[in-house]
Amino acid sequence: MECKIEKKEQHSIVTLAGEVDLHCSAEARKSILSQISEMKHVMVDLSQVKYIDSSAIASLVEGIQMAKHANLKFSLISVSNEAMQVLKLARLDKVFSIFSNEDEALTG
Repeated sequence: MECKIEKKEQHSIVTLAGEVDLHCSAEARKSILSQISEMKHVMVDLSQVKYIDSSAIASLVEGIQMAKHANLKFSLISVSNEAMQVLKLARLDKVFSIFSNEDEALTG
């Protein structure tokens, strides 16, 4: 897995790529939660995710919960087909705010 953080003025984009599984979900979790602790709105870009498992999904769920408690926005952007299948299977596509891109998330 690759994880990149792009900090903007009001929000951060955490880009996850490759296989996001038990071996690396802790890194994804740390990256997401660190941005929330900095009081940044968070967008998680899943466009390059080829595989995602329940441990990574749990990190996303923890992120949305922490963001809500901090009154911050948390959204998923550019979700790959592979990641979307898992989100739909878990019915989490109804829980997360999912947008096609960063601009849509900013206005949505």
